[in-house]
Amino acid sequence: MAKHAEQYEYSVNQVPPAGHLLISSIQHVLIMVIALVLPILFASQINGSAEFAATLIAFSMLAAGLGSIIQSVGLPFIGSGYLCPNVCGPSYFSLSLSAAWVGGLPLMRGMIIIAGLVEMAIAPIIQKLKAVFPTFIVGLVVAMVGVSIISQSVTSFFGLVFRGDAIKSIDIFVGMFSLLVIVLANLWGKGIVKMYCLLLGILSGWILALILIPEYWHNLAVVKDFPVFALPTMGPEFKGITFNYKMIIPFVVIAVSGSLKSFGNLLAAQKISEPELKQPNFVPIRKGLLADGFSTALAGLLGGMAVDTSSSNIGLAGATKVLSRWISVGAGVVFVILAFFPKLIAVLSMMPKPVMGASLIFAGSFMICTGLAEMFSEGWNPRKTFVAGISLFFGLSTAFLPSLYARAPHFIQTFFTDPLPTTTIVAVVLNQIFNLDIVLGNLKKKK
Repeated sequence: MAKHAEQYEYSVNQVPPAGHLLISSIQHVLIMVIALVLPILFASQINGSAEFAATLIAFSMLAAGLGSIIQSVGLPFIGSGYLCPNVCGPSYFSLSLSAAWVGGLPLMRGMIIIAGLVEMAIAPIIQKLKAVFPTFIVGLVVAMVGVSIISQSVTSFFGLVFRGDAIKSIDIFVGMFSLLVIVLANLWGKGIVKMYCLLLGILSGWILALILIPEYWHNLAVVKDFPVFALPTMGPEFKGITFNYKMIIPFVVIAVSGSLKSFGNLLAAQKISEPELKQPNFVPIRKGLLADGFSTALAGLLGGMAVDTSSSNIGLAGATKVLSRWISVGAGVVFVILAFFPKLIAVLSMMPKPVMGASLIFAGSFMICTGLAEMFSEGWNPRKTFVAGISLFFGLSTAFLPSLYARAPHFIQTFFTDPLPTTTIVAVVLNQIFNLDIVLGNLKKKK
């Protein structure tokens, strides 16, 4: 690690000074807040009351905050020890909504607990996969971490909330301004300006949006109706935890998919935190998956939305070269505290969509290019071309043609769910198949 230390503002195990630790933690919290749109949408879909929505958000934040702390603090048996915060997991949204429609929040809680336990059970197996993740596949997976947030980031950049919304020139202007401030502060800035480029871009874009778009002022006016401090109110909807055997298979499938997504995120966090590693170190990744599964189960126990590792926060850490795991711990602590301040949550959740999109594009760009650089860091050959090319074709097709896979047999739907897990699965399988002649040749030589 020492020979790479000069590349970082703060390396993975460094503890920044208190001021930098707090501001960097807040910068990461601004990314984490974006995912709070999921419990807000969930509450609206099931016609939940304002009190229900506030409690759901608070419990989701508690699970994400505690999960971020466990993931990054560096405990002996659980947690990766990398800067890798948790947020509400979009992978679980649709299925959680289905469970709530069938059996209310108690069923959703029970099935999320099962999903978390499945991921915890998968974690020990990861260490047995060392041989199937050569450098170019690790790079491909890291790149797909960035690709996986393209849809969310671009729709937000254009100010879209619902499908079919009109695209407004003023939203594009705000998004482009925010993105330019973030990128130029990162490229041309030094010291504090570079470290806090995202914070500068968000504040600048938010101020511009308030000046140019009256709608955002109107949104902020609603905040006065929220209390400054409040404990979560356990309404009747949160009483009880139930299970439904008919929904076990879908939740197991989504847990496996979520595990692969977190596996990719943890690989990316390891790559930017410890670039001197020639091969993945699966010990912290195993502990990270264990922490991720535990956090998901904890979300179910508390009564919040399922949580997951955040690709965007990892991208932000890599782009700013501020990689201290203690910042993730700090962000988790801030997130837990914010759960009890509804007024602040309301303000942060009203961040203009184009500003959100610009933030995600910035983080995602770094992950994509870091992964591509890793892919091509070694000699290339036709085998790698077809492994990477075919896996990208099918992985990206899940984003381009979701309606196609919705009509596919259930077995296909199980594995073709999202660009990141699909690309990972196909690449690993094809790499084994296309190198079978080499493996058999080596076996013959040994005989």
